Amino acid sequence: MKISLRLILAALLVFAVCTACEKKQKTAEENRKITVVTTLFPLYDFALNIGKDKVNVILLLPPGVEAHSFEPKPDDIIKVNRADLFVYTNKFMEPWAGDIIGGIDTRKTLVVDTSRGAFLMKAAKGHEHEHEGEGHGHENEGHHHHEGGMDPHMWLDFANAQIMVDNIAEGLIAKDPANRVYYSSNAVVYKAKLAALDNEYRKGLAICKKKVFLHGGHYAFGYLAHRYGLHYESAYAVSPDAEPTPEKIMALIQQMRANGLHYVYTEELIEPRIADTIARETGATILKLHGAHNISRDDLAKGVTFLTLMEQNLKNLRIGLQCTEK
Repeated sequence: MKISLRLILAALLVFAVCTACEKKQKTAEENRKITVVTTLFPLYDFALNIGKDKVNVILLLPPGVEAHSFEPKPDDIIKVNRADLFVYTNKFMEPWAGDIIGGIDTRKTLVVDTSRGAFLMKAAKGHEHEHEGEGHGHENEGHHHHEGGMDPHMWLDFANAQIMVDNIAEGLIAKDPANRVYYSSNAVVYKAKLAALDNEYRKGLAICKKKVFLHGGHYAFGYLAHRYGLHYESAYAVSPDAEPTPEKIMALIQQMRANGLHYVYTEELIEPRIADTIARETGATILKLHGAHNISRDDLAKGVTFLTLMEQNLKNLRIGLQCTEK
């Protein structure tokens, strides 16, 4: 049976109309999602886990870019202005956030400071003023990137991470109250995973031959060390842009030998030059500790998560600290 040309054309027209309708419907559904702009990777991952299919989450920090040297560009400010939520870590990690907030319409874009209610430590003594500033466990900080002498790496205390999740969930609920139960339930589930991770760290680091770990990068792991009763030293202050002095490097080499340490740690997105030097001088093996500020483009494509990064950190800490099963 022959099919007329007119019938074929009619069928193609119907198909085209239906396809256009589907595209419009899909676009409308996407437009109904809450748009969330986050500064660092942990916030991005937290927001995805809380909002799931009801949110469109944008990581302001380009994949592979080191967080402490990031400065927002005009396009970044436009993204924030168009968002329903702007989520940042704290004023010590992103002092530039204040300028962005001052220029946006807060009636449209809700600002979420995830440090609200969290435990913040002062930058540890000796790591305060070597350049910009983040911090350690207990004392002061420095230059243009981190003000006020506080350590901004609060997400590496997993109790803080749970508070950050609550703050993001509250922001989503404020913008989309109809889905309050959805966001609240997802937050509870994710916080349980963070609590389980915290318990894994406590158990995994309970019996270790060593309680000291040395890091050839910037001082990012003060919260982690504080939470699990470890002693931590780094080559740099809170900024990876600061160059450690030869005296500082020699002091770390001496500490490695004095403590009988066989491993030195390096970090993501930073050239491991100092760790290489320490390893060469001491015969130590290099291991990675991931601060999770940001991830590479490949890791983002692979779906790497905050939890998987922290689980790998625990494995590497247990190797370096020579931990045994409890």
